Amino acid sequence: MHLTLQQIRLFESVVRNGSFTRAAEEMHLTQPAVSIQVKRLEEQAGIPLLEQVGKRTFPTAAGRVMLQAARDLMERIDQLDDELESLKGEVRGPLQLSVVTTGKYFMPHLLGHFLQEHPGVEPHLKFTNRARVMERLMENRDDFVVMGQIPDDKRLVAYPFLENILGVVAPAGHPLADRRHLEIEEVLRERFITREPGSGTRLVLDRLLESRHLEVEPYMELGSSEAIKQAVLAGIGVAVLSLHAIRLEQATGKLSVLDVKGFPLRRRWYAVHLKGKRLSLVASTFLDFILSESHRVLDR
Repeated sequence: MHLTLQQIRLFESVVRNGSFTRAAEEMHLTQPAVSIQVKRLEEQAGIPLLEQVGKRTFPTAAGRVMLQAARDLMERIDQLDDELESLKGEVRGPLQLSVVTTGKYFMPHLLGHFLQEHPGVEPHLKFTNRARVMERLMENRDDFVVMGQIPDDKRLVAYPFLENILGVVAPAGHPLADRRHLEIEEVLRERFITREPGSGTRLVLDRLLESRHLEVEPYMELGSSEAIKQAVLAGIGVAVLSLHAIRLEQATGKLSVLDVKGFPLRRRWYAVHLKGKRLSLVASTFLDFILSESHRVLDR
């Protein structure tokens, strides 16, 4: 078989996206160009690799075999690039990270300081929800991912690097803002704004309430910490938020952290990758940086 790397990359993108159109957008090509290259790959294989079911494109049995081979080849090529850069002794090249949405309040600061030291690094940073981060993690699509709640899975390696402090947050002037030693039951009677089920912050809250045989009836469920913060600022209700997310608003007196028994909750942020994964020089250097420098950078 006389395959090309372009055919391999396009085929993998079509399968992953389930669409020739979305693969074309991702690869910055026209849809006909992608179709032609994948068709040539099928001709080389001598067997159909894709099938259309409804509006989505799926791999056939032969396509799944080709997909695994394609991913193996792409991973090995990436490793080759990393090995050559390592031999040069330069920390340069791509850095691919996925981070849960709350991480946007600190990860850009860490990355910015890292890039000052290593300007040859090309960062690709994706902020998304926990479910999507988990999906990318298990598909080995990033150098590593950053999340607050890691699953109990022996296939994963996790490195704690930063405290994730969760508090109950209310708008300035809220009637409970000046109270001390509030019971959680009293706070739950307020209009309580939460993240959607399955998010890391929601998991922490649900586990705490379950341990106390309590439940929360959310007044609103929103899809990001930023949306929740804006809702609290607007006086809509109270919420549990990472204190990383409200540093500016707390410092300027726009938000208050309520004094609730059992809070703040102290968790950790983790850098996570699959066990046995070989990190590139760029990824390993950045991992060492966040493990040793996170608190110093953010406190400054």
